[in-house]
Amino acid sequence: MPFKKGGPDETYYRKHAVLFVALLAGAAPAQEKINISIGTGGTGGTGGVYYPMGGGMANVLSKYVPGMQATAEVTGGSVANLQLLGTGKSDVGLVMVDAALTALQGEDKFKSGKIPIRTLMVLYPNRMHVVTIASTGIKKMADLKGKRVSTGSPGSATEVMAFRVIEAAGLDKDKDLKRERLGVAESVNAVKDGKIDAFFWVGGIPTAAVTDLGATPGVKIQMIDHSEVVDAMNRKYGPLYVQDAIPAKSYPGQDVPNKVATVWNILVSHERMSNQVAYNIVKTIFDRKADLVAVHREALNFDYRYQTNAHSPIPYHPGAIKYFAEKGIKLK
Repeated sequence: MPFKKGGPDETYYRKHAVLFVALLAGAAPAQEKINISIGTGGTGGTGGVYYPMGGGMANVLSKYVPGMQATAEVTGGSVANLQLLGTGKSDVGLVMVDAALTALQGEDKFKSGKIPIRTLMVLYPNRMHVVTIASTGIKKMADLKGKRVSTGSPGSATEVMAFRVIEAAGLDKDKDLKRERLGVAESVNAVKDGKIDAFFWVGGIPTAAVTDLGATPGVKIQMIDHSEVVDAMNRKYGPLYVQDAIPAKSYPGQDVPNKVATVWNILVSHERMSNQVAYNIVKTIFDRKADLVAVHREALNFDYRYQTNAHSPIPYHPGAIKYFAEKGIKLK
C-alpha cells in the first residue's frame, strides 16, 4: 500500500513492522511481537483517572498477552489522544465519547481531517466536576460570571465539555469568565494559592486531586450543581450526556450529592489495528478486571451491560465485535 514518506501511515507501518512480517509469514498470534502505546492523560503527572488506569492496562497487556509490550503515555487527555491516533504515534487511547465523535466526524478541533477510530470497549462514566471552595461565595453556575476559572488543560476533553456546560448555562466562556487552561492537579494548587476561584474537571470518582483539595486543612470544598444544562447540551450536540450525581461523601467535606452532567469514557483504536490485536486487548482487560480494580475502583464499571452502540456512537472494532459476540452481545 503506498504511503507518503514521513507521514502517519509510514509511522504506523514502521512501528508495527514486526507484526506485519509475522502475519505475512503465517506466524501464530502468540508469536506476534508488537509494541502498543496507550494515550492516557495527566499532563505534567497524575491527578485524574486516565493515567493510573492506562498504566494498569499497560501492565496487564504486557504481562498476559504473549509478545505484546504496552506503555502508558502521559498526554493532554482525550483530544490529544485522538490526535496521536490520527498521526500513528499512538495505538490505543482513553477518550470521552463527545470528543471521539468530533474526531470521527472531522469537526471542532478536528476540522483538518476525520480520524477513523473504532471503539474497543466502553469503560466508565465520566462525571463533570465544577469545583470551588466555600470562601469564594460561588454556589451556582451563574456565580461564575466575572470569576477566575480553569476550563481544563489544552487538548483535553474537559475543555470540550466545559465549554458546552458553560454555554448551556447561559454564560460566554470568553466574555463572562477570566479563563485559565489548567489540568486538574494544577487547578487544585491554583485554588489553594488563591490564583483561581473555580475549575472544571471531567473524570472518574474519586479523582485524586479533588480528594486532595477536600482534605486540605482549613478548606471547605464546594461542588456546583449543573445537571439542569444536560437537555440543552443534548439538543445541540446529540444524546451524549445524562443527568447524574456524584454521591455525597465521594470527597472530603462533600456533604450532599452533587447533581452533574455525565458522559461515557471509551477505549479506542485506529481502524487499522488488526482484528486479533484488538480482540486480545479487550479480552485481556475483561479477564484481568480484578487487577485493574486494584488500580482504581472505576474499573468496577467495566461491564458487559455497558457495551452498547447507545453508550458509544463510535463503531466497534471488528476484533471487539468478535469478543463481545462470544459473550452474547451483538454490536456494530
